[in-house]
Amino acid sequence: MISIITDANNYSKNVTLLNQNKPMEADTKISIAIIEDDIIHYKLMKQYLPDDRYDVMWYQTGNDFLKTVENLPEIVTLDHKLPDMSGLDILRKIHDQQSYCNVVYFSGQEEVAVVVEAYKLGAKYYIIKNQSSFVEFENAIKNIVQNIQLKKEVEQLRNLVVRREKYTAIIGESPEILKVLKLIQKVENSDFLTLITGESGTGKELVAQAIHYNSQRSKKPFVAVNVSAIPSDLVESELFGHEKGAFTGADSRRIGKFEEADNGTIFLDEIGDMDLSLQTKLLRVLQEKKITRLGSNKEISVNIRVLLATNRNLGKMVKDGQFREDLYYRVQGFLIHLPPLRERGNDLIVLANYFITEFCKANKISQKCLRREAYKMLMQHSWPGNVRELKSVIERAILISDTNEITEDDLLFSDF
Repeated sequence: MISIITDANNYSKNVTLLNQNKPMEADTKISIAIIEDDIIHYKLMKQYLPDDRYDVMWYQTGNDFLKTVENLPEIVTLDHKLPDMSGLDILRKIHDQQSYCNVVYFSGQEEVAVVVEAYKLGAKYYIIKNQSSFVEFENAIKNIVQNIQLKKEVEQLRNLVVRREKYTAIIGESPEILKVLKLIQKVENSDFLTLITGESGTGKELVAQAIHYNSQRSKKPFVAVNVSAIPSDLVESELFGHEKGAFTGADSRRIGKFEEADNGTIFLDEIGDMDLSLQTKLLRVLQEKKITRLGSNKEISVNIRVLLATNRNLGKMVKDGQFREDLYYRVQGFLIHLPPLRERGNDLIVLANYFITEFCKANKISQKCLRREAYKMLMQHSWPGNVRELKSVIERAILISDTNEITEDDLLFSDF
């Protein structure tokens, strides 16, 4: 007597969920097709498939199944002898289409040739119809369902896992930075307006670059503009361009940053520093994707993706009358918040070692390392300047150090 032969390719249960704080939600019903001409046998099988867990379809012939099923269910039970064809005929059609489903094969007797052929064509279980077959059927279904759920978990994990090689410019492996990378993954292939927030020095432009260079616009321009670094009377001309004679000193036509970024991405850093009149014009551009050069009435359409960043609390600025409320709600399309360095745990040491290696290599200095006391001092510092400050401290320490070790005496921090 041949009992149930289980699938040898079971997925491991030892799956570690990345950054999950709650168990995975229950899946929807499992779809199962029963191809069985004997109504008594069908009803006995149905008793092991409660309605709240299974979506059961019953077919009395092979043709009924093949004609009505466009997408294969997750489980198929096949009787070997059907009125119009054998279960092996159905298995061959499934196999020829290179389709995958979990098949439980029933036969009235032990036929070695049929057993071998059924497994060769992809059946997961072969069950002999006898007094114990329904117990075997119940166990087979439980095992298949467990495998289906594990495969779905694995697929969900694949969607969660960050393809780290895509973001080599963003250094760190802390849960906080991995959350940022997941958000980048979610938004990079859309044109969704994205606001990147975080303290000064946390790497907002690096995030903007990661979004652009992993998007469909990656071969087009990436134009970064630090709004706070441009004199207030020149910001509008810098962004939208100007015509010849538009103002004193405008000796020729000049295209602005929005036109320069056409078909690509424009990154506007520190939008909280824009004056209210320019905020009005920015809102119009975001809504209509059209700009007007200074000194002209002609509207110019631009095909751009807009990424924005700020280190300020825009909500508070709205309450204080320093930021337009309508623009505030417009820029809340997709939010990515960068954590400060002090909240990134061991990323601080990872970054410090990275900066040491890169600086020594670029300046042809022998590789140096941090002493234990220096590590402790780095971890105790509050890092108000975040990653930018860390980079400066490390590079200065390398130059100060007289040996291949960086000591606590080589680390100099800002006073404030």
